[in-house]
Amino acid sequence: MKYVRAAMLASACILLSGCMVGPKYARPTAPMAPEYKESATAQSQDGWKVSQPADAAQRGEWWRVFSDPQLNSLEDQVATSNQSLKIAEAHFRAARALIGFNRASEAPTISVGPSVGTVRDSVNQPYFSQTAANGGGGNFVLPFDLSYEVDLWGRVRRTVNAARESAQSSAADLATAQLSLQAELAVDYFELRSADSQRKLLNDTVAAYREALELTQNRFEGGASPKSDVTQAATQLQQAQVQLTDIGVSRAEFEHAIATLIGKPPASFSLPDSPIQMTPPAIAPGIPSELLERRPDIASAERQMAQANEQIGIARAAYYPTLGLGASAGFQGTSALNWFTWPSRFWSVGPTFSETLFDAGRRRATSQIAVANYDATVASYRQNTLTAFQEVEDNLAALHILELEAQQQHQATASAEESLALFTNRYQGGVDTYLQVITSQTTALLNERNDIEIQRRRMDATVLLIKALGGGWTTADLPRL
Repeated sequence: MKYVRAAMLASACILLSGCMVGPKYARPTAPMAPEYKESATAQSQDGWKVSQPADAAQRGEWWRVFSDPQLNSLEDQVATSNQSLKIAEAHFRAARALIGFNRASEAPTISVGPSVGTVRDSVNQPYFSQTAANGGGGNFVLPFDLSYEVDLWGRVRRTVNAARESAQSSAADLATAQLSLQAELAVDYFELRSADSQRKLLNDTVAAYREALELTQNRFEGGASPKSDVTQAATQLQQAQVQLTDIGVSRAEFEHAIATLIGKPPASFSLPDSPIQMTPPAIAPGIPSELLERRPDIASAERQMAQANEQIGIARAAYYPTLGLGASAGFQGTSALNWFTWPSRFWSVGPTFSETLFDAGRRRATSQIAVANYDATVASYRQNTLTAFQEVEDNLAALHILELEAQQQHQATASAEESLALFTNRYQGGVDTYLQVITSQTTALLNERNDIEIQRRRMDATVLLIKALGGGWTTADLPRL
């Protein structure tokens, strides 16, 4: 009969351990639209259309769509050498280890504490019978203690789940950090290449202005032009040289930034000049609902919601009693000779119940805090979603508008260069003053530099669009912990 009772008790414990108090997690809804506004607007206008094939950037190493070997080499070094990324990776490893720490509570804890000592009772101690006095005795103890909390209300399981969801959030944070650093490197790289293009343009401009200065000097010496033409040409040349020198400042800063991103001291890193000569690849944004699966920062916010939901269950479990099982067994003897003999064995086993009867509202406050924290994570998740949509729309609009602007700027640059050639010929023929040449030179240079600037902005917007779309990452990349 006692075996039947024991079996029934064990069965009851197993059944009770399956209970979990608290809300079941369900991902809240987020603001959504059927399609991107800027994508639809761009397709409805002439001159620009969103690419229709599958997005070539959605394959992990998204930077390869630019077909730049130097950029590919630099991006490959970010994952292995960037120190900020190593910090995020270490945080993920710590979060993953915390799962094992909390999961250990699902199993009993067994400990051992052997001790050896001798004891002699004082004959003169109060209320001590002198007939019981002796010369001292040994105490050899080898106890094995077991303790186990039966997870009646799911507190332990929810703690493990919360740790697992926290680790997944940390994994998404790692992906976010990596994507941000890769995008930052790409932007810095295109900024540097744009500076190279500006430097090449200004080098060519300085050479052209030097020839113009020689022309005015020859005309002055021949009596065909006044001295003011020479000073104007010299001023124009010197201003171009100043602009050329100034480009070196921004180029050096971007080169130093790239060195830091790939984990190298700026003093030991350099990139040769290579003017940018590429057009942005077409990037298909997909549909807004896909963005929730493609953005690691949104995935991190979603996992934080799941973790906060588990904290509500943990707080509510505190309202219910806890059941613990304890056991102790071992050997205790008076000397090493009888320490491990069968009569020296001892054991004890039994359950313990505990329930808080009064805590002045502590558990209620803890539960309210958990609910408030969950509501905050929901709002954060929805705000992150809105921000993600905004970033996609911003860069779609930038690419569309800059494409049209680039076409207009090409035409303006061609007109400015043609105007410069006409005024230069008219000056050489003695029809116009050199002021007309100076004005047309300034206008042409401004337009040529703006051409390069628009190209840089288009490349940056492409990188930022890929980043806004998640850079090829999906929630399927989250580790199953």
